[in-house]
Amino acid sequence: MMQDVPLGDFPGGGEHPHFLIAGPCVIENEQIVLDTAYQVAAIARSVGFPYLFKSSYDKANRSSIHSYRGPGMKEGLAILQKVKEQVRVPVLTDVHSVEEIRQAAQIVDVVQIPAFLCRQTDLLVAAAQTGKTVNVKKGQFLSPWDMSNVVKKLEESGTRRIVLTERGSSFGYNNLAVDMRALPVLKGLGYPVVFDVTHSVQLPGGGGTHSSGQREFIAPLARAAAAAGCDGFFMEVHPNPEQALSDGATMVPLNKLKVLLEELKQICQAAGKGSDVTF
Repeated sequence: MMQDVPLGDFPGGGEHPHFLIAGPCVIENEQIVLDTAYQVAAIARSVGFPYLFKSSYDKANRSSIHSYRGPGMKEGLAILQKVKEQVRVPVLTDVHSVEEIRQAAQIVDVVQIPAFLCRQTDLLVAAAQTGKTVNVKKGQFLSPWDMSNVVKKLEESGTRRIVLTERGSSFGYNNLAVDMRALPVLKGLGYPVVFDVTHSVQLPGGGGTHSSGQREFIAPLARAAAAAGCDGFFMEVHPNPEQALSDGATMVPLNKLKVLLEELKQICQAAGKGSDVTF
């Protein structure tokens, strides 16, 4: 039985509509964040996707020590608060430590545990205890069934407000592969499942001092995930990815987002949330 999970002002999972998590990878400045949030919210509304805004105040796992990480927690959370108040959409952001969680949970609607930290027990316990919905990205190094241990940590720490996100698996050096079988396996754990479209096309460390990626595979993988019955889509979106300060090679250009969402909407309506056919 799929658990209904609150995502700010709308529910996810079960027979509820497919939803969208989207925004720039990292907070570059207030203007880009607000402009992008307004435009994505309008596009999502026009296509019929309930929407959560996502951006990070700190990208703690950049390839190079010289890479831009973000404005930091204080300024970043203040900008996310403005998104909530002015754009009127729920917000989601990454956290990296127990101390961060306590502060971020005062602002955000959904706390996100990054893939590299998905097994950190103290982090999961602290996130569960906030009472907020917790989105955990499956580590690139984990099988989908290994996420059952992550779910148990959260449940035994007092929450069933859980979302699980598939973002590809390590496949040799500087490469990821997406096994669509992971989506029904994760759904079997009883919680909404999101497909992280843009991180799944990363080539980690592929640029030497930064990750590169294969943006041309965003649409095919997103279509496959829609057909496989995911509950939501995670996409990093930017008005000008070529000038983005993080993950530019894998972000969806803002002017291409509506067409992609319209395609996904049609597939979602045809496929539903999964088939009753068994073999």
